[in-house]
Amino acid sequence: MALTLYGAILSPYVRKIRIQLAEQQIDYQHKHIPPRDKPEWYTDISPLGRIPAIQDGDFKLADSAVIAQYLQESRGGQPLYGNTPEQAARVRWLEKYADYELAPHSTFALFFQRVVAPNYGEKPNQAMIQAALEHHLPPLLNYLEAELGNAPYFLGEQFSIADIAVCSQLINMAHAGELIDEYRWPGLSSLLSRVSSRSSVSAILPTEHQQVAKLTGRL
Repeated sequence: MALTLYGAILSPYVRKIRIQLAEQQIDYQHKHIPPRDKPEWYTDISPLGRIPAIQDGDFKLADSAVIAQYLQESRGGQPLYGNTPEQAARVRWLEKYADYELAPHSTFALFFQRVVAPNYGEKPNQAMIQAALEHHLPPLLNYLEAELGNAPYFLGEQFSIADIAVCSQLINMAHAGELIDEYRWPGLSSLLSRVSSRSSVSAILPTEHQQVAKLTGRL
């Protein structure tokens, strides 16, 4: 029985898992679950009603970080947590940083306010957007820039879940019309370009761009 991934494709957490599945060459089917107005049966798979969630045979699991580790440990394939306990811990820390520190501003402020809210007839909160751009995001991006240094990836030459998690948030910023300033954060700008060129990412971005255009009335 094929693994099933539940969620909406513009969710950075769903994107994270889709990229991982492609990188590890894991077969799966995707079932769309919207971020709002989820069907009642979905809480049987994701008790908190959040996306993504997966069903692997009779096994059900929610939370992208937990899912990512499960897929690595149950399927093997390309190591996305490094090769040592220290590297694995670093990956999990940076993933948590992206999911819990970066996301409130990159996705829930910028992306949601500019792309999603108008689709629900809600007026974008401009104060929230400006606060994210001017106050909240710069120190977070400064930290990630320093952690990356001059390396191609957060683990040096090795691609990992850390790169996927961070770039999943940066992609949502780009969908909201905010590209990383290549002069202020050259490392992160290069990382986003590098990750976006991987087939696991480039294969899913055209559909995402179409969906963003549809939501914003450009299609």
